[in-house]
Amino acid sequence: MSFFNSIGRSMTRAPRAPKRSPTPTSATFSPTESTSSNHNTPTPSSPVVPAPAKPLYLCSPFVEAALVKGNFKTIVMLPKYVDIMEWVAVNVYDFYTNLNEFYGVLSECCTQQSCPTMSAGQTLNFTWINQDRKSVNLPAPTYIDYVMSWLQNLLDDESVFPTKSGQDFAPSFPATVKHVYRQLLRVFAHLYHAHYHQILHLRSEPHFNSLFAHFLAFGREYELLEMKDVKGSSSSPVGIGALWERWRDMGILEA
Repeated sequence: MSFFNSIGRSMTRAPRAPKRSPTPTSATFSPTESTSSNHNTPTPSSPVVPAPAKPLYLCSPFVEAALVKGNFKTIVMLPKYVDIMEWVAVNVYDFYTNLNEFYGVLSECCTQQSCPTMSAGQTLNFTWINQDRKSVNLPAPTYIDYVMSWLQNLLDDESVFPTKSGQDFAPSFPATVKHVYRQLLRVFAHLYHAHYHQILHLRSEPHFNSLFAHFLAFGREYELLEMKDVKGSSSSPVGIGALWERWRDMGILEA
């Protein structure tokens, strides 16, 4: 189903649940654009470079851990009589809320000292575009706080996420949600890359894996997710790109 070809409403919306309070942020940055780049790629001191160890999230039994069994296609399909805009809006709100709660638990481990960059792979750091249109490196907790606060402000904006009967979604809503998806994907990517061992320590890997698989399946179903964002480039791969491939081979996600 193409979300971008489905502008309109087919039912009266029910009010959504109260929104979470925003995370602290700075008003000097805006997420209208952001880019990814690799920085400080280590130069090998010898011709032989050992292969990096496989990430824990790709190892058994962790990669199979989930609360939901089977293919996620069945739970992302548009329910009968539900407006597609409302369905996307509600699911984006749920993804944000659940991911924000996970990050709240892990925030003590994600500090400027432990995560000086927004890393998501062995050679990949995400950068931020500030109001001067300059690409800047930010510590991961700062980057994530900006993302979560920006999204909270969007959710509070009735012109973007209307909650009253008779209000329509703006024509720009699909493009806005696609950008939201890209930013949330980066938060997932950092948590998997830098903090999965702490997720394992909390025994939360089935919950986190299921949330992320649901997020991926929903994004692909409604064309909110670009595979280049999931996988990255050959020189700067996103760590979770391999997780997508593994789950696809296991039948959890569709190609």
